[in-house]
Amino acid sequence: MMIPLYSIMKPFVRTVLLYCVLHMWLSDSSSCLKKKSPKKPNFIVILADDIGYGDLGANMAAQTTNTPNLDKMASNGLRLVDFHSAASTCSPSRASLLTGRLGIRNGVTHNFAPKSIGGLPLNETTLANVLKQSGYITGLIGKWHLGHHKRYHPNWRGFDYYYGIPYSNDMGCTDTPGYNLPLCPPCPRHSENHQRSAGGCYTRLALPLMENSVIMEQPVDLTSLPARYADKAITFIRNASDRGQPFFLFVALAHMHVPLSPVPVAAQCGPYEESLQEMDHLVGEIRASTDDNTLIWFTGDNGPWAQKCHLAGNVGPFIGAWQTTQGGSAAKQTTWEGGHRVPTIVYWPERIPQNRTSSALLSMLDIFPTLVTLANGTLPADRRLDGKDISKILCGGLQEEQRVERWPVMGVLDLSNTTLPH
Repeated sequence: MMIPLYSIMKPFVRTVLLYCVLHMWLSDSSSCLKKKSPKKPNFIVILADDIGYGDLGANMAAQTTNTPNLDKMASNGLRLVDFHSAASTCSPSRASLLTGRLGIRNGVTHNFAPKSIGGLPLNETTLANVLKQSGYITGLIGKWHLGHHKRYHPNWRGFDYYYGIPYSNDMGCTDTPGYNLPLCPPCPRHSENHQRSAGGCYTRLALPLMENSVIMEQPVDLTSLPARYADKAITFIRNASDRGQPFFLFVALAHMHVPLSPVPVAAQCGPYEESLQEMDHLVGEIRASTDDNTLIWFTGDNGPWAQKCHLAGNVGPFIGAWQTTQGGSAAKQTTWEGGHRVPTIVYWPERIPQNRTSSALLSMLDIFPTLVTLANGTLPADRRLDGKDISKILCGGLQEEQRVERWPVMGVLDLSNTTLPH
């Protein structure tokens, strides 16, 4: 019996075609790793405060967008849709970003207060420390919130330059208190009673603005702070470029944490929408000052502060229906997904493929090892990191990570993740 030739050839042809497709995919999957540059890449990590997954137009395309600059970065870069902060409150998430380690390892499990005398333990190595060893100039602009006394100050933790506020923008009074619930009064005069008001308002201490170790203004004018942050960020970038030195810039925004102090932009917008547009404009100014050798990683420290009602962000589809029907919150300060799934965009022209979306389960903990890898640096050998190098995912390669997510209940609720053995 004669077997038709096409019956023999079909499996062979399918195999060849499959090989060709796989070869093409794999050859393009590590584009940003294969493209060698004589210069080390620059890094900008922009951390929004109390932002919701649904606040970005790129994540909620059916709704009116207040974030055109971030949406453009997403369309020209990579959107990470299953990216999680390492905790659902401020200090622990920042400590994890800068150490690549969970709060149960780095020792930061609660927020620091203006009266706190400690901070991120001094035996912790920060991302700024490691990148400095690789020849980077390092800067922090914005909120620190990891200790402000002596050796806990950013200048002692690897940052060559610091300009910002030492803790949250509601942890001190100002003359321009902005929008909050409850509404906080301005700083009292000397003749008035200096007591902490009901509802968490601070009146005993005016919020300071610092440049390195010098207090430049106290109380700070929150209304003008975004413009000054943008100016300082652009100046830092230009100075690094003039020196011919790679840089790492950590921009820790006051947006979208209350009190909101936006410059009014449109009558139909509320204070939250105006603040969102102001934040987006700031990000756009920073992006416009960079070159194609600069990776920008935008994310959030945790979800929105639901108790602030119309002054809080949008968790998107992660509403925690069961929790909210019981009268609770499914956002900041909880282990519900709205508290730690944060909007995330990675933008790197000519290195990261455009208009990509990754559903890989990733974490803020991954930023540390990934940037060190891209910088050709060396990870600390004397400690366990909880994050993973995800540079291949950024570059368009394998889009799935096999992980286990845990939410241990501590003084504040941390998100931890552990890789499964391969």
